[in-house]
Parts: sequence; C-alpha cells; structure tokens
Amino acid sequence: MNETDFHRTVDAVFSRIESAVEGSESLDVDLEAGILTVTCPDGTRVIVNRQTPNREIWVAARSGGFHFTWREGEWRDTRSGEELFASLTRILASQSGENVAFD
Repeated sequence: MNETDFHRTVDAVFSRIESAVEGSESLDVDLEAGILTVTCPDGTRVIVNRQTPNREIWVAARSGGFHFTWREGEWRDTRSGEELFASLTRILASQSGENVAFD
C-alpha cells in the first residue's frame, strides 16, 4: 500500500469510528492532528493514530497497546490477528461498558 492509499484508508477508518462513537451518549470522540481520541465516562481514553512510516494503525487503551496492519483487505492486530473493529468493540466495552457497533 502506498502512502496515499494508506492515508485514504485510515481516514475512512477514522470516519467509521467517529460515526459509531457519536451515536453514544456516554462517549466523546475527538479527531485532531491525525489522532482520534475516544474519552470514556470515567475520563480514561482510547487513542487511535496512524503510524505512516510503518503503514500501521496503533491503538492505546487501558488494556494495552495494539498495532494493526493491512492484511488481506482488513486491518489485523500484528500479534493476535484480531480485526481492528472487533478489537475496538471489545476494548470500548471493557473500558467504558458501552457497546459500540461499527456498521
């Protein structure tokens, strides 16, 4: 994936996350300078950002740090192989108690 495609793809991911989280009454989402932050009711945050040199998406949460790379048409965790949106659903449910659906 070239850099232009990477940025286009990550922008679509950020847009999908924003749309899903904006439907929640208890979560707040902010996208600034290429970093997407989801703030939970208890003040903790889940941070999603692009790592252009590595062509990865990184997620930082209370449960740890996760790196996702583009494989076979999906963003997959480099360690577990879990798909990005499945991982975010699990992370947000664990950290905030909120079930976010990424349609």
